[in-house]
Amino acid sequence: MQTTEVGQNSEIKQVIGSLCMMNNRFMNFMLDDNKKAAQVFLRVILGDDKIKVRNVRIQSFIQNIYGHSFQLDILAQDSKGRYFNVEVQRSDEGAPARRARFYSSILDTHFLQPGKLYEELPDTYVIFITENDVLHDNLPLYNIRRRIDENAKCFEDGSRIIYVNSQRRDNTALGKLMQDLYCTEPKNLHYHEFAERMEFLKYSKEGEEKMTDVIEEYAARKAEALAKEAVKEAARKAEKEAAKKAEEKEQANRIELAQGLLADGMSIEFTVRHSKLTEAEVRELASKLSA
Repeated sequence: MQTTEVGQNSEIKQVIGSLCMMNNRFMNFMLDDNKKAAQVFLRVILGDDKIKVRNVRIQSFIQNIYGHSFQLDILAQDSKGRYFNVEVQRSDEGAPARRARFYSSILDTHFLQPGKLYEELPDTYVIFITENDVLHDNLPLYNIRRRIDENAKCFEDGSRIIYVNSQRRDNTALGKLMQDLYCTEPKNLHYHEFAERMEFLKYSKEGEEKMTDVIEEYAARKAEALAKEAVKEAARKAEKEAAKKAEEKEQANRIELAQGLLADGMSIEFTVRHSKLTEAEVRELASKLSA
């Protein structure tokens, strides 16, 4: 019993040790109420060292009574009243253009209160940090704004969508931030604002307890993987059993044919050729018939 518990604790520590900020749940814990860390993210991505984060929340659920509701990974607000939604997407399918458009529009609907003027609608930024270069132009960053086709001027409506390509991990400020997203050890992080929180989450009992749902999510995925493997193994066994039965039936048919040929006076060579049995098998059948 104690050995099992030690093994489970060791496995939990391995799971926690392997986590990086590209795991969106771990990212949530890294930035939850951590204004300094969120500030680093926004300052580097937007290239603006004057951004001051007022508050940051994780897993903010926004109810839409007229349609699709959704949950934001990270929602921050700065001192100018601007809102920043940061989403970590490891799957290309999780970051389509129309999802970004929807998130942007629902933020507008949520943050313009009844009776307020349109001019009071806050600026919003939807930021997708993607594992792959989903827009395929090999850029580290894609700043997306509306523009007027006829004169190519920006249409300043206060909404921005930004895709960050985490594959571009060079020695620029943004590249170092992307390196930190894949870093699993606090001592190797470039930005010290992340190191203290990662140290707490990975190497303290309180941090481990805080990440209970991450561990439970891992356990659920592992159980699901084991269940799938069990199904595959059962299918493999069934396939082998079916193949074995088919081979046994085929062998019985060969024997029956050989017995018929031998009974009709056919030679050993002829019977081997047409029954597909070995010569030894045919001679054994022939000896039994003549006995």
